[in-house]
Parts: sequence; C-alpha cells; structure tokens
Amino acid sequence: MPTPRGTPIPCLGVHPRWAPASLADPLSLPPQLNFMTGKTLLLGLQADQFRHPLDLEATRALKQLPGLDMLVRLVMAPLAEQFFYLDNIASSVRVSDRQLPSLHSALREACQILDLDVPELYVRQNPIPNAYTFAMRGKRPFIVIHTALLELLTPEETQAVIAHELGHLKCDHGVYLTLANLLMLAASQLPLGEVWTQNLQARLMEWVRCAEFTCDRAALLVAQDPRIVASLLMKLSGGSPTLIQELNLEAFLEQARSYDAISEDALGDALKQLRTQGLTHPVPVLRAREIDRWASSQAYYALVKSQPVGYNGDSSLGGWRNW
Repeated sequence: MPTPRGTPIPCLGVHPRWAPASLADPLSLPPQLNFMTGKTLLLGLQADQFRHPLDLEATRALKQLPGLDMLVRLVMAPLAEQFFYLDNIASSVRVSDRQLPSLHSALREACQILDLDVPELYVRQNPIPNAYTFAMRGKRPFIVIHTALLELLTPEETQAVIAHELGHLKCDHGVYLTLANLLMLAASQLPLGEVWTQNLQARLMEWVRCAEFTCDRAALLVAQDPRIVASLLMKLSGGSPTLIQELNLEAFLEQARSYDAISEDALGDALKQLRTQGLTHPVPVLRAREIDRWASSQAYYALVKSQPVGYNGDSSLGGWRNW
C-alpha cells in the first residue's frame, strides 16, 4: 500500500539475533507436518530458497554501496530498538497465550513452518489496514498489526500477513528498509531533502518493492494455499467489512491478467513504470499474479513436498543460519 510521506514504510526492520527454532538434525527426518493443520514444517529453510529473483538482483546492487549496512546496524540499533519497544508497550496490546491466544497460535505455527523463533506480536488501534515489522539485531524483534486490517481478514489471511512480516525477518531485509525510512524522513523534513536523497531513495524504493515479492512467497509457504494469499491482496486493493461477501477472487485474478496485457505496447509499459515509481509496495494485482505463478512452479512444490533441507555449516545455537 502507498505510504504517506514522512510515515514509516510498512514492514521495516533489522534482523535480530535468534537461536535456531529446531535443533534436531533435519537430514535424518522425513518431511515434517503440523498434525493439527496438515501443513508442512520447513525445517532448515534458508532465505535464498524462496527469495524472489528481483529481490536477489536488487539486494546485490545495494550491497555495492559501501558502509550502508554498518551505518544502520551500529548507529541506529540501540536507540531505535528501545524507542519502538517503549512505543509498543505504551500504545498496543501484546499478544501472548493469555492475550488474544488465537493470534498467538497463528504466529507460533507460522514461525514453526518458516523455522524461526517467535518474535513479539502487537495489535494496535488504527483505522488504516496495515502491518509492519521491526527488529534491530538484538533482543526485541516484533510485528505490529492494525485493528483495521484484522477486521478485513479471515484467520487464515491474518496468518498470511504475519508470515509476510516474518519473511522480512527471515531474509534480513531490515537494514535497507530502515535506511529507506530514514531517507523518506529526510526528504520530507530537511531543506532540499528530496534533491539530496533522490538517487539513493529511488534505488531503495525499487529494492523495497522487490522485497515484497519475496515476503508474499513467505506468506504462501505458511498458508500453503495460493487462494488465501490472493484473497488477502484483493481485500487490500478494495475490501471493506461491508463488501467482503461480494468480492470475487476469480474476477480479481482475471483483473491481474488484464494488467499484464497493458505491457504489450511501449506506452502501456511506460505508464505502469510511472504508476509504481513512488510506491513502497508493488501494485496488489501484480503481487497476486506473481504469487499465482510461483504456486504453480516446481520450486514451490519442491519446498513444501520435499525432505527438510540441512542447515548451513556456520549454524550454531544463538546464531543465524541464513547469512
């Protein structure tokens, strides 16, 4: 969803330092299932196994810019982590097994499937349907979901939102998301801020949009049903509590194919580029088309039906697996 200038980009964060969620040797195990839901648990899942090619390409381009990673991790981490923790405690409801237990169960299952330790989850009163994540590589990774979004979605779609946010954590998207937020703030607050930050901001916004495709894949890995993710995107496009019963998913997917057809001529393609240039997320119909394609791919089938994958050689208790 487009983000008003000067407000945080949804799904911002820097990866925390968590312990492995499962310690058994995955190579000795058959495919694991959650026997309550029948979903495959992706033990040993690594980020690059589901990362979208555009995300990979854009991340490599940003890594060519020296010093960005260290700037965000070392300079911003202590202050930002404490600020957001206090803000969440003061202004949101923290989910637990005693507080909103159904949301807590959905979070725990999503973390089991993606093989992550469980971050904190908060529900915040807000009329804008949104969710985001933040964690400075340390003690308090968290996800926030707005009440307006919960009112739109089924429990399965809500879990897909949680999984999308977990995808940002799994893929270590937070460094560049945090930097993108800082640049947007600078552009809106400083004299000539837009001029100073324009080039880097454009590159970061392109990366942010590409990263969203990856996190939609994380949502599908948890939902294990592409219609759940597509329905979620449809509701983000034009849903409201009073319209939900009349929304038609098949018609929305046909709409996505119509959007593709616009690129058949140069003018249509140029207009589409102009339409998305300033957005923090790809347009929802494009996201729905991408997730529909990936759900039919051999790569997706191999992940949810194959043997668990092994951890990398650097894995150790208390460290990351996916660097």
